[in-house]
Amino acid sequence: MEPTPEQSPHHVYPDHWEADVVLRDGGTARIRPITADDAERLVHFYEQVSDESKYYRFFAPYPRLSAKDVHRFTHHDYVDRVGLAVTVGGEFIATVRYDRIDAQGRPASAPADEAEVAFLVQDAHQGRGVASALLEHIAAVARERGIRRFAAEVLPANNKMIKVFRDAGYTQRRSFEDGSVHLTLDLEPTAESLAVQRGREQRAEARSVQRLLAPGSVAVVGAGRVPGGVGRTVLRNLLGSGFTGRTYAVNRSFAPERNEIDGVPAHRSVGEIGERVDLAILAVPADRVPEAVADCGEHGVRGLVVLSAGYAERGAEGRERQRELVRQARSYGMRIIGPNAFGIINTADTVRLNASLAPESPAAGRIGLFTQSGAIGIAVLSGLHRRGAGLSTFISAGNRADLSGNDFLQYWFEDQDTDVALLYLESFGNPRKFHRLARRTAALKPVVVVKGARHSGSTPPGHAVPVSRVPDATVSALLRQAGVIRVDTVTEMVDVGLLLADQPLPDGPRVAILGNSESLGLLTYDACLAEGLRPRPPRDLTTEAEPRDFRDALAAALADPTCDAVIVTAIPWVGENGEAHTGDGEVLAAALREAAATGPAKPVAVVHVEMGGLAHALSAATSTATPPGPVPHPAPAPAGTPGPDGAALPPGAREAAPGAPGGTASGAPGTAASGTRRDPSSAPSGPAGGLPRPPETAPRPPETAPRPPTRGAVGPIPAYPAAERAVRALSEAVKYARWRRQAATPGKVPESLDETIDEQAAAARVTALLGPAPDPRGRPLTHQEAAGLLGLYGIEVRPGIPAPDVEAAVAAAARLGYPVALKTTAPHLRHRPDLGGVRLDLVDEGSLRRAYGELTDLLGTPAELRPVVQAMAPRGVDTVLRASIDASAGAVLSFGLSGAPSELLGDTAHRLVPATDRDAAELIRSIRAAPLLFGWRGSSPADTPALEELVLRVSRLVDDHPEVVSVDLEPVVVATRGLAVLGAGIRLAPPPARDDLGPRRLPSY
Repeated sequence: MEPTPEQSPHHVYPDHWEADVVLRDGGTARIRPITADDAERLVHFYEQVSDESKYYRFFAPYPRLSAKDVHRFTHHDYVDRVGLAVTVGGEFIATVRYDRIDAQGRPASAPADEAEVAFLVQDAHQGRGVASALLEHIAAVARERGIRRFAAEVLPANNKMIKVFRDAGYTQRRSFEDGSVHLTLDLEPTAESLAVQRGREQRAEARSVQRLLAPGSVAVVGAGRVPGGVGRTVLRNLLGSGFTGRTYAVNRSFAPERNEIDGVPAHRSVGEIGERVDLAILAVPADRVPEAVADCGEHGVRGLVVLSAGYAERGAEGRERQRELVRQARSYGMRIIGPNAFGIINTADTVRLNASLAPESPAAGRIGLFTQSGAIGIAVLSGLHRRGAGLSTFISAGNRADLSGNDFLQYWFEDQDTDVALLYLESFGNPRKFHRLARRTAALKPVVVVKGARHSGSTPPGHAVPVSRVPDATVSALLRQAGVIRVDTVTEMVDVGLLLADQPLPDGPRVAILGNSESLGLLTYDACLAEGLRPRPPRDLTTEAEPRDFRDALAAALADPTCDAVIVTAIPWVGENGEAHTGDGEVLAAALREAAATGPAKPVAVVHVEMGGLAHALSAATSTATPPGPVPHPAPAPAGTPGPDGAALPPGAREAAPGAPGGTASGAPGTAASGTRRDPSSAPSGPAGGLPRPPETAPRPPETAPRPPTRGAVGPIPAYPAAERAVRALSEAVKYARWRRQAATPGKVPESLDETIDEQAAAARVTALLGPAPDPRGRPLTHQEAAGLLGLYGIEVRPGIPAPDVEAAVAAAARLGYPVALKTTAPHLRHRPDLGGVRLDLVDEGSLRRAYGELTDLLGTPAELRPVVQAMAPRGVDTVLRASIDASAGAVLSFGLSGAPSELLGDTAHRLVPATDRDAAELIRSIRAAPLLFGWRGSSPADTPALEELVLRVSRLVDDHPEVVSVDLEPVVVATRGLAVLGAGIRLAPPPARDDLGPRRLPSY
């Protein structure tokens, strides 16, 4: 839509202001600038507005717009006068306008930084969050045009509009003047406004998913006239699942006289149905999809699942067809799963929806599953079914052109039927947002991710998303920082998911091992050590053990306060005649479940070898098998018994271990109430038991705060055919539980840093170094420039004096004082000590001259080597600290030891910026070579507090100044007291665009 010259004498049409948004009820709408071509739309829109709303807008009866009004409201310069409209189906449903004013309230131009703002929302669309979304977007536009405040006059009776301003989270002032409320809003984003924005985003996106997963009616568009085919398969699966809503079959090829198919009403179009349809499943060829979408959109369908293929997975033409599909659906306010999707499933008893190609609905369970691949979805569904596990919801999104894993994280965050979220992902459309949502969700329930296409270096076919340059190892570290459980295979995803869905989280890494095979116990013991757990010596029950022996041993292990988890190993019994007997798996399963149900809440896993129906029996929540007798109740532990972390437990703690119902979170002293394992009447339910909730979720109002996930009194015990699989799943649960405990008390940035940081001076220095017309590719700083900028953040870089000849080197050494170091700074030799470009501990002039001659003879001329002389730093551990910017993932800190071995082994740790004191401490402890910093083999420990402070200062620098796109400090020598930064490199560039701080908008690729 092109503007006229009259419209934009200074600026062209700002198409970057266009955005698709999700409204409060889950529907979508488009926000765009108003142009002169919108006159007819504006008049039609105004005619649909009630007299009351018109009165609130103009403070007087205003039945119609004059020609002058229409001209004024459709002609803007996009600087001092801006109008935005919200459209659905191409028609206006709301408008907002600002006019720049001076201090006296008269029309003005820059540098005036205040504007008067006014909204008008069609009555039929009030209450959908339209005005709130408009306020976010018009505020962003105003900030872009140099406006810092909005002024608004609102009638006191217009409570809805007053609430929109009041709840926005901006700093505001209110007064009552001349019969109206005068509001002034400062448009600078605040922590509160960002929290409000993200809260609204979460509720809207969760609602948009809920409308698809719990529809009241479903139409299968493309249901074939004869059995077979995709459409009829989905229809059959819908009916077979017992869907509780209304079902319709739609096919334009149906004969006029045909009025039913497979027992459901048959129609030639959605329009013929005559009732509102919530969800449409499109199973028609790609070239017929636009017609089907239009039919659905014009008749009020709320969402689509597009099974049809032939889109972005087919190349450039398919990508454009996919973009047009999304544009068309969103223009009607609909959201899409797909195209090329496998379908969706919701096992809730009130829904029972199987709108997929899966021939059998999974059992109801507590796991939510999202995949970007139909084939992987089939495999995971099959694996869960074989192991007796159920799902709450299943989504296979195909090309996920619209709804993605982010949207389903928003939904699962507050879904009471989901305890664990499993995701198979091949790409991240918005990595920053995924990290934020995953961290918030993981604070309440586990998030397990398998990432496919890790090493291809390109976007998977069908996924039109930005490609991140962040290495996969970095992605894995950042997911861990967010509390996400990253596993390598879908088998591991199922293994971990089953344990987390049905067992409480462990309070620590101490594992008891018991079973009837010494060899299998030893294999389990070794696997625990390999995964960083702390196993106790295995308890061998011998091959003569019966189910009651397993039960008693498990009960004793669970009651032991020095044990945090139990792994039971089982092999077939060997009879007197030498033959193996698998025994009755149902009886053994009942014995194990009985002990687990009546003991303290600790995770239990079973490793079995050829044990018949044991795995299936264990997966059942209840059993009809006769238990082998009463479970002996262990005596309470005496006061002072060591707890999980070596601390003394209070009296009675044996009955309710820390982190269990009635216990404390992490072994800290506290009074333990009596209770049994997973007793819903005496404990907060959910995978974390008594783990504290992180502060970011605690302040939520009761009506919006997700309740902890619920669980039955006795959950299934996961069984594994190999010790390594069970131990790996338990290890991930231990690490996740530790992250949950730490997340409950977030880290902070010490205020003392502010005393040695001059942010304003650094900003001025960055601006001066970039110049008035910065190169988009950026520029590297010289050593002196980098040292000067770092100095403004309290980071001292050891000076290096250039030595273009040997005499200059001698003069520099005399100035610095011996001993000195001589090193090259040529780009091809930097940080390559293996090439011999560094000479250390030169104690006098003679040794310096010899070293200079050796360097030039071996490596090249002084002009090529660019040698410098530097004062020797105290002995210590050589490390490297870097920060880099990825356009999609954000700023990332990286830390490791300096040298080739660390690079070859990939021994580098990563954290996102901004970093807290906890992030800094974890960063330097995350590398495998970290013991070298803490007194390995009797060496003196390095000054890690000084190193952590350096990490925080670099984080602040990069976070405060997005123009700093890379920082490279190498080497950083960490001594027993203090550290020395010997080399520093910085690169500046115009700051990359941020897509996570602006107003809410759906991605458009």
